[in-house]
Amino acid sequence: MGEAPRRIRTYHEVEEADRSQLRSQITAQRDRVTERLSSVRHVVGVMSGKGGVGKSFVTAGLATALARRGRRVGVLDGDLHGPTAARMLAAGKGRLEVHADGVVPAAGSLGVAVMSSDLLLSEGAPLRWREPGHDRFVWRGALEAGMLREFLGDVAWGVLDLLLVDLPPGTDRLDALVELVPRLSGVVVVTIPSEASFRAVRRAVQAARASHVPVLGVVENMAGYRCEHCRNEGSLFQGGAGERLAREAGAPLLSRIAFLPEVQAAVDGGAAPAAADALAPAAEALLALLEAA
Repeated sequence: MGEAPRRIRTYHEVEEADRSQLRSQITAQRDRVTERLSSVRHVVGVMSGKGGVGKSFVTAGLATALARRGRRVGVLDGDLHGPTAARMLAAGKGRLEVHADGVVPAAGSLGVAVMSSDLLLSEGAPLRWREPGHDRFVWRGALEAGMLREFLGDVAWGVLDLLLVDLPPGTDRLDALVELVPRLSGVVVVTIPSEASFRAVRRAVQAARASHVPVLGVVENMAGYRCEHCRNEGSLFQGGAGERLAREAGAPLLSRIAFLPEVQAAVDGGAAPAAADALAPAAEALLALLEAA
């Protein structure tokens, strides 16, 4: 007898099989993230919903201020297209090592563990993806979320008191993080005093509320400046966004940071501890909030 003819699967059957396989892969990755972060006491997002407010500066300053206080700290740079954490934390000088347990994060200032797409790219190279048979295209949407899963699940973070996730502008990035880390301890929101920043960052606060993520506090960056000649202080913006956002979020204003060109230049050059003094009050307040939770 001849072999029975092989039944051809319908389009819907193929589509459902593909969906099922994708669900299995995502579930496995989530389980890996959960296992990897089991030795991390707190995961905190740093977000703004707006570019140009100094969020990465605040992240680097918080990380080094906490490390100075003897805390074991990691920084995950979630900005795939404009990564700065490795440079700010002086973690870009060595190659990443891959051990049996996973990728070993780079060691930054004061021992802060750092993972950033900047560590995977040559100097100045854009982040791109090459799919077989297709031209290059910039990573978007699901691919960015996939990279975040890999940074969380494939990096051997080890035992940490706190992992700070520097989120890129846009409220959708918080949703991706919450999906991967349901036990997210909360977010720190960064703004500058201007009205435009208030309106944009306010949406980030609303997104956190909608995702049931605690807003741990607000940091107002560029709250003023100090003249390098006379040392008098003045305002760069009008609006007081920090206090207004903190009021709306029902969260403390952790710190108001003046713009000091010499500090910013030092951090841009890889000397993040220069920002630690400015972020010390915010770091102390953040620790108190996390320990009281």
